[in-house]
Amino acid sequence: MKAMLLNNFGEPDLFELAEIDNPQVMADQVLVKIAATSVNTVDMMIRQMGPDLPLSPPAPALLGMDFAGTVEAVGTDVSDFAVGDEVYGCAGGLADLPGTLTEYIAADARLVAKKPRNLSMREAAAIPLVGITAYEGLQRANVQAGQKVLVHGGSGGVGHIAVQLAKYLGAEVFSTGGGEAQLALISQLGGTPINYKTQPVAEYVDMHTSGAGFDVVFDSVGGANMLNSFSAAKLNGQVVSTVALGEFDLTQAHFKGLSLHVVFMLIPMLHNHGREQHGAILAELTKICESGGMKPVLDENHYSLERVGAAHERLASGQGMGKVVIDIL
Repeated sequence: MKAMLLNNFGEPDLFELAEIDNPQVMADQVLVKIAATSVNTVDMMIRQMGPDLPLSPPAPALLGMDFAGTVEAVGTDVSDFAVGDEVYGCAGGLADLPGTLTEYIAADARLVAKKPRNLSMREAAAIPLVGITAYEGLQRANVQAGQKVLVHGGSGGVGHIAVQLAKYLGAEVFSTGGGEAQLALISQLGGTPINYKTQPVAEYVDMHTSGAGFDVVFDSVGGANMLNSFSAAKLNGQVVSTVALGEFDLTQAHFKGLSLHVVFMLIPMLHNHGREQHGAILAELTKICESGGMKPVLDENHYSLERVGAAHERLASGQGMGKVVIDIL
């Protein structure tokens, strides 16, 4: 089967078209003919850093984590799926798990769910990694109806899903963005947009919470923005971070009694720990999508498998809106 491999880590133009063996289906796996995959920030990190990142696969590397496609075979221990099922998941592209920049994947069935019937393959392929991340973070923060939730980076991959899911859960949602297009998208998704470039944290906390702070702050930006999240949270509030790499002064968090939840959704794949939780979350996201509660935003550009390097460049540019998707079929 065709695949785009990385024989050397580094720049986007290092992907090379190759022919590799079709995967053999193990007892606990499903063989999926991939229709589409999407590019995530972690895909770019692996491509750039290679062995310097502990979760990277060895070269030649088959990257790509998300997929949507059709089941072509099921392992002897699999009972939840049948040939012909349209499915989606996040099941490869790191450590010893072959990725999705190819025509087929033999995926652990615990990491897979039936895709939303009202979404295209392209749309479904955009969801798994960011959807699981957003869902897990909001669940760990115990978001409730009527709460005020602030999402940092609400037009990004994880952020735009978090805005919709928090809204679905009944929260009043606010979100930061830095340009007209980003703020317009946040508004379109049901959130109240906040321009972080022109409005200081203290000002928007005062405006939207009368100075009390937000019940939950979901930070998909990370870095120095963690301190903004601490500032924006209420006393005994909840802060969720998807990018907690770094050193932070926890003084504010201490005196506010904040709870910090760090979400690293790759743990089940890396450590073969709790993989069934990902399948269950995806099944729940399918229900939410089919009810009209969530829909991924896709970048306007289309990329074929052979143009994966250009897809990586598009995500890196920061100019796209929504998820960058690669068509395999």
